[in-house]
Amino acid sequence: MNLYYTGTGNNARRFAEEMESSGTADRIRKEPGNARYEYFLKIDQPETVLLIDEWENQEALDRHHSSPMMKTIIALREKYHLTVKAERYVTDENGIPEEDLRFIKK
Repeated sequence: MNLYYTGTGNNARRFAEEMESSGTADRIRKEPGNARYEYFLKIDQPETVLLIDEWENQEALDRHHSSPMMKTIIALREKYHLTVKAERYVTDENGIPEEDLRFIKK
């Protein structure tokens, strides 16, 4: 999942900083099935923070969504008056197509 947290001023950044400093993000990273949980700043949208949230499968994501951790996230999101836009991506089990490999430098 790509989650775009947007607010006014530096609220999105403050939200991400509190998720990290409170240990909430680390607790989510330790949840069974979590593969990635990272925040990024958007250069062209300083009021938005991107969260890349990756799970091993739908069941792991569903467990996360039904966990008490979601109440913490929602409370912080409300504290900072943020909106959220979500994009969902699924990993291609076949890997990167051969024709696309020419654009990737390892």
